[in-house]
Amino acid sequence: MTPALASANNGNWQTARRWASMLRGAYRVALTDRWEAGHEALMIALHARRSAGSVAAWRAAHPTRPLLLALTGTDLYRDIAVDAEARRSLEQADMLVVLNELGALGLPESLRPRAQLILQSCPARQASSKTRRLLRALMVGHLRDEKDPRTWWRAVDRLAPRADMRFDHIGAALDPVLGAEAEALASRRPRFRWLGALPHAAVRRRIQTAHVLVHASRMEGGAHVVIEAIRSGTPVLASRIDGNVGLLGSDYAGFFEPGDDAALADLLLRVRDDADMLPLLIAQQAPRAPLFAPEAERAALHRLVEALLSRTPTGSTP
Repeated sequence: MTPALASANNGNWQTARRWASMLRGAYRVALTDRWEAGHEALMIALHARRSAGSVAAWRAAHPTRPLLLALTGTDLYRDIAVDAEARRSLEQADMLVVLNELGALGLPESLRPRAQLILQSCPARQASSKTRRLLRALMVGHLRDEKDPRTWWRAVDRLAPRADMRFDHIGAALDPVLGAEAEALASRRPRFRWLGALPHAAVRRRIQTAHVLVHASRMEGGAHVVIEAIRSGTPVLASRIDGNVGLLGSDYAGFFEPGDDAALADLLLRVRDDADMLPLLIAQQAPRAPLFAPEAERAALHRLVEALLSRTPTGSTP
């Protein structure tokens, strides 16, 4: 059960598509954005708030059949604190999937025993050779408040005098006001480009060829773009939030405080001017890369599904 299907092409859809692919062959899998009736043995629901109606319908129809609920960043770090339906979804789930190593800390203490970690994955790409003439920094994220593009843009403004730096931003203008601001920045800062939405293959190529990926989000469950950077050998400069620390590790040297554009600009300067900084970030990220291999995600997902289906009452069919 996913609140977004292929037309949305967002994180929920990508996770749903990937998990369905990983489970097919062992199970019959159907994807829907709204569950109303059926005799499935197990529901896997993405997003506590946006899937709340389907979660409630499933639990009413099948009070003893298992329900696995995967939690997004907005679930963990906003919705469950303010939304009664999101909290009800947590209570109704048999297991709660978190997508970063610190995710369980975002849950009420009474529900933490239900939390299970699945780290998302993507195929590895060989790190590409990078030019030494200049630094290419890239942010990937749709233009919306949770992604905090303004912190990135303020850092770009601070670094405008540097002729040896280039700044790109990939993402659709989900917020028209932010879209206008991105256009204005590109007009006054010729070394900044807002590239809009691009096909996924093109995004991965640009991540692969950038010196660093910037990820300035205010809240994340476990950003796939960070995983893609790690699996491409591209270091990440990231806001110090649980969703990023839970992917990169607490000792990683590339963090800045959320909203601190001065600290982000300083990190970019160190990456460019300090010969030891980029190799340090690469060395710290490299041991994390195997955690995000597709075979690791597939094994973790199958373990949870098998554990839940072992509770399936007689008469239901996986």
